[in-house]
Amino acid sequence: MARGAVKAKQAQKRGAQPAKAAPRRARGRRRHAGGGNPNQQLFFMRLRRRAKPMYVILAVLFAATFALLGVGSGSGGGGLDQLFQGLNIFRSGGTSVSKAQKEVKAHPSNPKGFRDLATAYEGKKDTAGAISALQTYTTLKPKDVAAWNELAGLQQAQATDFLAQYRAAYQTRQDAAPSQLLAPTGKLATAFGTNPIEQAAAARADTAVNDLSRRTQLAYSSVQSSYDQVTQIAPKDPNAWFNLAQAAQQAGDNVTAVKGYKRYLKLSPGSSTAAQIKQLIKQLSPAPAKPSKHKK
Repeated sequence: MARGAVKAKQAQKRGAQPAKAAPRRARGRRRHAGGGNPNQQLFFMRLRRRAKPMYVILAVLFAATFALLGVGSGSGGGGLDQLFQGLNIFRSGGTSVSKAQKEVKAHPSNPKGFRDLATAYEGKKDTAGAISALQTYTTLKPKDVAAWNELAGLQQAQATDFLAQYRAAYQTRQDAAPSQLLAPTGKLATAFGTNPIEQAAAARADTAVNDLSRRTQLAYSSVQSSYDQVTQIAPKDPNAWFNLAQAAQQAGDNVTAVKGYKRYLKLSPGSSTAAQIKQLIKQLSPAPAKPSKHKK
């Protein structure tokens, strides 16, 4: 009985002791369940999201670098200074075409309106509209080298497109009258006569071929004219002379092409493509006249 009383007294003492206080939380920011600072983690998540557009831009620039500086690309070997020539990677986020047109209409003598209009057209991939706007802009700002280079680049793209259309039209012309390729000539041809259906189709195709041939030639001549303006503004720029030489060669003006290539080599004698350009100069230069034989 005494032993039971002792046990009861001990249990009473234990019940009387106050419960241990729960440990106090550290003052300051509340800890994240996974450890670390949750605000810091959110900051880096936002930083990664904002960095994604820059990653895309860098990928595009690296791709353009390999395309322009690759072997056999036909570049002038001018180095990385040609990479960003006429390149505007933020072109899509500018003034709209309609807004720029209103600006041009309200201030027809202000070159900025035509500059904005050209940028807006380029954003819409309207090459013809951009060329027209830049032609007016360069008339108002004739010393803007970047604009002349950009104009020449657009004209080059247009000429390349016309050339592709010309080749397709020429093939269509060949397919329009296939029997003419095997047609006899002379009296036998008169006896057989011609196929009127094929003849009509060939006539339509001839019209398209001739029209595209004219457009292609004019487009390449425009490229040459724009690069010629660049050489006049920046006569000590070797890239300007190289671009002029290539444009003149495409336009069939071998005299100007040779002049441009020679000036390029003079301004950039250490070019990695100097040997190839010298060989090209020989091919484009007219053959020397044979000495006349005088009779004794």
